[in-house]
Amino acid sequence: MTYVLALVVLTLALPWGAAWLAGCLAALLPPREACWALTGAAVLMAGGTVAALAGLAHVPWLASLERLPVAHVLEEWPAAVPVACAAGVALAVQVSLLARRWRKHRSLLRRAWQSAAGGVDQGDVLVVPGDGVDAFALPGYRRRLGRVVITSGMVRALKPGEYEVLLAHERAHLSGRHHLLAAVVDLAAMVHPAAGRLRKLLEFHLERWADEAAAIAVGNRKVVAGAIARAALAGAAHRRLTGGGSPVLSVRGGPVPQRVGALLLPRPTAPRGRARRAQVLGLALTVALSTLTAVASAYGLHEYVEYAARALL
Repeated sequence: MTYVLALVVLTLALPWGAAWLAGCLAALLPPREACWALTGAAVLMAGGTVAALAGLAHVPWLASLERLPVAHVLEEWPAAVPVACAAGVALAVQVSLLARRWRKHRSLLRRAWQSAAGGVDQGDVLVVPGDGVDAFALPGYRRRLGRVVITSGMVRALKPGEYEVLLAHERAHLSGRHHLLAAVVDLAAMVHPAAGRLRKLLEFHLERWADEAAAIAVGNRKVVAGAIARAALAGAAHRRLTGGGSPVLSVRGGPVPQRVGALLLPRPTAPRGRARRAQVLGLALTVALSTLTAVASAYGLHEYVEYAARALL
């Protein structure tokens, strides 16, 4: 069963390399494409891990389906049953973690809506009275449409014209359904820790995506950079609901100095030049192959058990 162990190690180890490659790929792409690349890599990594664990957990059952006595399997691989049990336990733990994380997402969303209660409705904007300095995109919840929530303290902290920047930024989060991408990657991290490395990267690129949308809406990249810097400084002591995996996305998320620096540069575009495009394509193919190999390895495990069953009968 050395072949099986090699498949298992390969399947569980590949996502670490895929996560690093996905980060390299995201750095070469415009923000929107980077977000989709990171999300897709996280989904593939989680899928490959689940497939591998499910394959291990089903080794005794596959043997029984092939009418192969478990005793014969144990002769070839004495650790088959313990490993299958361990894989089953790991799958059960993952299901529990996913359920708990999903409940946390719903709880955060409910708390966010509660914090916005009493706000003055101005179309798709809720202005919450108080001295707190905060602003965030609030996704829809229980048949309620998504809203941009901004406190009156934040409104007072902004200069004229910067209010429109903040609204454009948060509206981009809502229209792009960025909270769903953040939730997908956060849940994938419950399946394989390598996906956890992508959460911070995704947060940064989601904010960059919204920054660029705001720059297009306002038409002045320097104004957007100044508004983001001011909002981040004003609300530094009031960050409550934002963070990795949260359904609530704020203009103050991610490494603000990097975001401001990017806005002071020309608008990012798709990679140009033959060498640059070849680099992006090569990284994309490597990420895809690394993650799909994990799924193929899990399938190979099933095929190996069936082959061993026919050989021993």
